[in-house]
Amino acid sequence: MKLLPAILFAVSLVPASLAAAEARPNVLFILAEDIGPHLGCYGMPLVSTPNLDKLAARGVRYTRAFTTAPVCSASRSAIMTGMYQTSIGAHQHRTWQWNKKPLPEGVRLITDYFRDAGYFTANVAGGGGRAAKKAGGGLTGPAGTGKTDFNFLTPRPPFDGADWNDRKAGQPFFAQLSIAESHKGPGWVFARSKDAPIPHVDAAKVKLPPYYPDHPVAREEYANYLDAIALMDSYVGQILARLEKDGLAQNTIVVFIGDNGQCLFRSKQFLYDGGIHIPLLIAWPDGRRAGAVDEQMLSSIDISAAMLGLAGVKPGPAMQGRDFLAPGATPRAHVFAARDRMDESTDRMRAVRTPQWKYIRNYFPAMPYMQHNAYKEAQYPTWNLVKQLAKEGKLTPEAALFAADTKPVEELFDLTSDPHEVKNLASDSRHAAKLRELRTLVDQWVVESGDKGGAMEDPLDIFRGYNGRLPDEPGAPKGAGKKK
Repeated sequence: MKLLPAILFAVSLVPASLAAAEARPNVLFILAEDIGPHLGCYGMPLVSTPNLDKLAARGVRYTRAFTTAPVCSASRSAIMTGMYQTSIGAHQHRTWQWNKKPLPEGVRLITDYFRDAGYFTANVAGGGGRAAKKAGGGLTGPAGTGKTDFNFLTPRPPFDGADWNDRKAGQPFFAQLSIAESHKGPGWVFARSKDAPIPHVDAAKVKLPPYYPDHPVAREEYANYLDAIALMDSYVGQILARLEKDGLAQNTIVVFIGDNGQCLFRSKQFLYDGGIHIPLLIAWPDGRRAGAVDEQMLSSIDISAAMLGLAGVKPGPAMQGRDFLAPGATPRAHVFAARDRMDESTDRMRAVRTPQWKYIRNYFPAMPYMQHNAYKEAQYPTWNLVKQLAKEGKLTPEAALFAADTKPVEELFDLTSDPHEVKNLASDSRHAAKLRELRTLVDQWVVESGDKGGAMEDPLDIFRGYNGRLPDEPGAPKGAGKKK
């Protein structure tokens, strides 16, 4: 009889084996690049997203999901670990290979947990993923880009393969699939072309936020963004059709999110809602909670913990994400986000967001929001437009705030009355108590989370990362170091 406890304990470990894993659902994790909740199912009137609208109708649509960073590499590093990027030293955008470091002790990839549970992990690629127009035109097929973009080193490949069909017979899978149509680049160009298989948005009908100049350039860029989302949606349709074709739809939970907020002016790379507010849809094959709308506050690191929970996997104690789908889970009262170096643009910002309020701390107030950034200047027409109109004194007061030479140390917004975050209440004595409350939350989070953002990078390392050599070093490119 003394053997009985040992036998029961052994049985309790069986779910981590391949045999038990075979009975578990597959998890398909679709990350669309650089989008906010601008889908038909979220009430966006101009965009065409029939496939994602259907996905929302058979699952749950979350209205308050936020990424921990407003850019892909930092955000994806957090999602893949269930940890704040600032806690694991993955907060500087595009930490170059020579400066990447292993994850801290005890921090693991969510794919490691899935593997331990007998899952096959795939970063679906091979068919393209970008909607660049080829000789024959059209999309490249239902496969992802294979993008990882992590700001850390891994001791082994983070995924087992590039397609869910590479798994063993009967083995469940966790598959990540990145869609780049909504990222600035070939997908955007194709989305606005006459060959794109989508209805196009009339730029004249776009309703611009108040911090935009009402100008044809700004309207066209915003309309192009919505077209790129429509193109991305058509691609999601192909992916879901492939699940059906492969006979997997009846045992696959589909999770759809944006990897960070919208790639538009004053959005991506910044901590306003445009940069961190993302769509989140979860659909179960049995149709549970079909059509439900959930307004709880969610962080993108919670999505990591929840996907493990869907597979019956319990993460290690280091993980900061919460499984919000677990029975009895306590909803968050607020979420945190951080912005650090973006490409060659050094900065540090921290934010806390509640259902009603947003507080942003600017650690470098002397640095303008619109400091030099080659990526923004090359890819964002409205960015350059605003700079030009600022020189000419032709911006509205709301637009001029972002073009200022400096920024405030603190920003406080009442999102109920000011959803566009243009009325900074930090100096309003009527809101002093709320300012102190949210300031304290950020202070505590920075300490308790082990925020590594206070350690500055060597500017020479940043220069080498983007240029290869200093101007006086052997092999330096001609003109290296000159102001662009």
